[in-house]
Amino acid sequence: MDHHAEQGNGRYATSIAVFVGVAFALAWALALPLWFGDGLREPFAGFLVTAMMFAPTVAALIVVFFIEKPKHKARALGLVPLKPAGRLIGYLVIALVLPVVLCILALVVGSLLGLYPADFIHFSGYQQITEMQLAEAGITELPVPIGALVAIQFVNVLIGALIINIVPALGEEIGWRGWLLPKLLRFGPWRAILLSGVIWGLWHTPVILLGHNYPGTPGWLAVIAMVAFSTIMGGIFGWLRLRGGSVWPAALAHSTLNAAATLFVVFVAETGRFDPLHANITGWSGWIIPAILLVLLVAFGKFTPFVPKTAPVATEPSGHG
Repeated sequence: MDHHAEQGNGRYATSIAVFVGVAFALAWALALPLWFGDGLREPFAGFLVTAMMFAPTVAALIVVFFIEKPKHKARALGLVPLKPAGRLIGYLVIALVLPVVLCILALVVGSLLGLYPADFIHFSGYQQITEMQLAEAGITELPVPIGALVAIQFVNVLIGALIINIVPALGEEIGWRGWLLPKLLRFGPWRAILLSGVIWGLWHTPVILLGHNYPGTPGWLAVIAMVAFSTIMGGIFGWLRLRGGSVWPAALAHSTLNAAATLFVVFVAETGRFDPLHANITGWSGWIIPAILLVLLVAFGKFTPFVPKTAPVATEPSGHG
């Protein structure tokens, strides 16, 4: 190995180490007030959890601007290219629809396996929950048919995906899929998916141990579940990032997933309860279909970067071994 290759590999390792170190350190620093306080019950917990989502972008910016210093910094972060426009729009549409489909299919699989008590026809559980909430406000009956309320929930998912969740989701995706995933592709698709997924999953540890996503589950098991979930869904987001040509489809998919993951409320049966470790998109039964999809994408060679004809053929910024 010549001197330039050694220097490039050294800078590569330094970049990965600094990125991971900064992202994890910021996550723990932001979560510490929750650990010393009342956990996720703190009034400001939502703010801190949201602030955590920007840690990967901060880490990526530090690496790109102070260590790597590539000529095309926006490209290194996955923010460009935004063309061909038709291709980008197509993957943005997929990013908006696919997570919703996967979340609903997760509930179907959970229902078939007896892990999720579902009512896909009458929405009895959602009606029960809504009536209880209205009763607290002194309202004795539903203002509109339950079907209309279900439709409103899907509109809320759309609003959440396109407006409410998109900026925090981008805060994560610029780091995880915009910068990190392409750096790991030198190890092949499966290693890249596994490494990026494990890192992303473990990064959630400060809030997972407090009960986020898996309340009532032992901490060690919740962390393992989060790593598995992050590896599978991160692989789907990675495909959107690589084939869409930029980080924007991955960010929209992440935003949509965060919005659509609440649809279990709509389809649950009356008095129905379930364990998020076993059901919904967060539970193992919900990973089955996304995992099959991911295997097919890799098997058919779809987990490779789309390179516009005018762009240099490379998965990393020039100057890195």
